[in-house]
Amino acid sequence: MFAVPLSVLKGNALPIAILLLVMLMIVPVPAALLDVGFILNIMISLAVLMVAMNVAKPLDFSSFPTVLLLATIFRLALNVASTRVVLVEGHQGPAAAGHVIEAFGAFLIGGDYIVGLFVFAVLMIINLVVITKGAGRVSEVSARFTLDALPGKQMAIDADLNAGLLTPDEAKARRQEVATEADFYGSMDGASKFVKGDAVAGLLILFVNIFGGLILGVVSHDLSFSEAAQTYIMLAIGDALVAQVPALLLSIAAAAIVTRVSSPLDLAGQISSQFGFSRAWGPVAGILTLLGLVPAMPQLVVLPAAALAGGIYWTLRRSERAPVRLVEPITDAAPSHLIEWHEVAESAPITLELGYSLVSLVDERKGAALMGRVTAIRRQLSREFGFVMPMVKVTDDLSLPGNAYQIRISGVLVGDDQAWANELLALDSGDCLEGITGRPVKDPSFGLDALWIAESMRTDAVTAGYTVVDSSTVIATHLNQLVSASAAELFGMDDAQALIDNLKDSYPQLAAGLTPAPYSLAAVTALCRALLAERVPLRDFRRIAEAMVDVAPRNLDIAELVEAVRQRLGGLIVQTIVPVKMPLPAITFDGDLESLLVQSVQSAPQASWPFEPELARRIISVIDDAVQPMLVAARSFAIITSPLCRAAIARLLRAQFSDVAVLSFLEIPETKKVDVIAVVGSAGRLPATILSDANQEIGEPHAE
Repeated sequence: MFAVPLSVLKGNALPIAILLLVMLMIVPVPAALLDVGFILNIMISLAVLMVAMNVAKPLDFSSFPTVLLLATIFRLALNVASTRVVLVEGHQGPAAAGHVIEAFGAFLIGGDYIVGLFVFAVLMIINLVVITKGAGRVSEVSARFTLDALPGKQMAIDADLNAGLLTPDEAKARRQEVATEADFYGSMDGASKFVKGDAVAGLLILFVNIFGGLILGVVSHDLSFSEAAQTYIMLAIGDALVAQVPALLLSIAAAAIVTRVSSPLDLAGQISSQFGFSRAWGPVAGILTLLGLVPAMPQLVVLPAAALAGGIYWTLRRSERAPVRLVEPITDAAPSHLIEWHEVAESAPITLELGYSLVSLVDERKGAALMGRVTAIRRQLSREFGFVMPMVKVTDDLSLPGNAYQIRISGVLVGDDQAWANELLALDSGDCLEGITGRPVKDPSFGLDALWIAESMRTDAVTAGYTVVDSSTVIATHLNQLVSASAAELFGMDDAQALIDNLKDSYPQLAAGLTPAPYSLAAVTALCRALLAERVPLRDFRRIAEAMVDVAPRNLDIAELVEAVRQRLGGLIVQTIVPVKMPLPAITFDGDLESLLVQSVQSAPQASWPFEPELARRIISVIDDAVQPMLVAARSFAIITSPLCRAAIARLLRAQFSDVAVLSFLEIPETKKVDVIAVVGSAGRLPATILSDANQEIGEPHAE
């Protein structure tokens, strides 16, 4: 029966409270109700101060500006009501305006109104000149800097989102937090003016009560000037102090909020943690001890303070020297014979393990150069392959040699080497001058001859023709190479679902025609992984989805589906090999050899390796002779063959020529010019006839 009235009352409690405050300024209020209001005002001010002291960051008390406004209105309403009571009923004695005002006038200032004036003046100076002015200045500067930094923070969030460091929901929450922060500091800049205005209003109300009371006491109530002064000034001072104490508490709360620095600890914990160093308290104890030895000093006060500082120093010193427990104590909740899942599960698909000598490369105090490069690698590969690369977990491993590092993909060790944190790697391009000494090694990424040299030898190495890189770049380049080669292994169903979800936003009908029918999520994932295995990016997922939908009636298996999709993406694939305006350098097979390869595939269409071992070995050998000149010259090219055997040849060559693209005739756009630079010869002796273009001799014919 009372559900509706109570819900209405709850939803309109704040407007009703504001109306009551306005009525409090207009309608006469009895002294007993004033006592309740004054105590409630002190209670609210204390509560606001305690909340301000215990929040971890200013935004945790984002309603503070509005609370400050309402508390100020409440206090001013009480001032107006108490002024009316003091002026109307003040001639009856100190208790006429309520027991709270009487208590403040009698206890805090000892019944002497001259003392009360000076006490009130001191409180006003502290509140108005020191706390309120300082808090207002901090609020103004914080609001200005926060608003100036707003565009940069939003751009940083967008950059982290594009790099895959944030999910869309996390980015949305971060943007909301940044906007709330700007609104909060802007509101605090204005709310600080409430505190200052409240202090000035308290001073003016005091003068009104004093002069108004003197006039009314002498003129209207036939009191002598001394009696009127004793009565009304005491009431005015008590009323002013009753209002000024809560105002001082709110001023302190406002100053504490605007001067806070975000921390996981509350203000008390933050201060205690930053004062918890023994080396700070030792000098304090020593200086106080020296002061206590001065004859004019009160030793009974100074020496106990020195002893207290010394006790704090001794306690902190003991805690700092206590050994750190590396193993958590075993409790009844976690018996030693139980093994938790988190102890054996690997949460990060990519792991970089560093020896203890390389930990400085990820130390934030030293710039964490390696972490910045790892983030850049993830951003670059995410854009290159068209899906968000997973996070890289960087850990230290004490079981490794100091300068060693290991790279694991899905728990499998895919690469390891050594690096020296404080040295540089000088890469020999083949025509470098002699005279550089160092630790000879092979570059982990490209296998080039290299030397680890001291940083002081950088200039000499560059002059001698070496390419010089630091250790973080060496590790990051190695990581980039291995992660790029493992893109297919890093792509999973969640990534496929993310591609489909993004497709729904722009092309909802296409996404609806793709999955769950005719293709399951597993089929979409398998196709994407097959494309990534051959370095085909997923950036244009719309075209991939359209190709899948177009060939859906043919009921192709995954291998046939991959070939069909590749033919639709031919232009994109070729563009990853050479620029648009350049012809495509190509290596092709002789007609007889091409026929032999097609026959081998047709004889075993379902086989992953349809070629005889000896034929496969000789094909790899001949292709190796044909491609070496291009690899040495660092020129991009492709091997072109029949659509029937393209996939089989790509699998055959993947282990030895992972960076060489194998295309079918149907994948090359009609408008793309092709320059045949080599023809791998007949099936009998498998000679490789090396052709030359008009400008450069690529190789010499040879026969095995």
